[in-house]
Amino acid sequence: MIEPANGTLLVANPHLDDPNFLRTVVFLCEHNEEGSFGFILNRKLDYLIDELVPELADFNIPVFEGGPVELNTLHFLHQYPDAIPGGKEILDGLFWGGEFDKVIELINSRTADLNKIRFFLGYSGWGTGQLATEMEEKTWIVAPAPLKFIFPNNEKELWKDVLKELGGAYELIINAP
Repeated sequence: MIEPANGTLLVANPHLDDPNFLRTVVFLCEHNEEGSFGFILNRKLDYLIDELVPELADFNIPVFEGGPVELNTLHFLHQYPDAIPGGKEILDGLFWGGEFDKVIELINSRTADLNKIRFFLGYSGWGTGQLATEMEEKTWIVAPAPLKFIFPNNEKELWKDVLKELGGAYELIINAP
């Protein structure tokens, strides 16, 4: 069994009643003794980035709900460490954050593959020991996080896709009520 760690996925168990996390997949960016921090990958908002960042008015880039905490903050994951300095490497070649003016420059230059940048409003956070308690309650299933799950083509199917990849008993819960 995989334990929560930086760069893993938390897949909501079907019995999780919290509407903030119902059938979600959360990418953990930080997990340590002080707490945990990540982003919901499969909850696209009705916003486009140009509504939040006027400098990106020419681009129809979706924005995702990162989680229920600080919904007034904008975060991003990307695969452009050279063009966007200052990011924290979470997985090999995958970075969280960095210099935001460089994100704007990169996108406006039209040289970025927009499938390698994802924006989030808010984040998912757990205080000291909180995620450990939820793990004991079997609230979450921990899974590896290949890039195909970080930047999925169809975020609506991501929860099912991760469980299918885990296989076995996990695949059986896909159709749970």
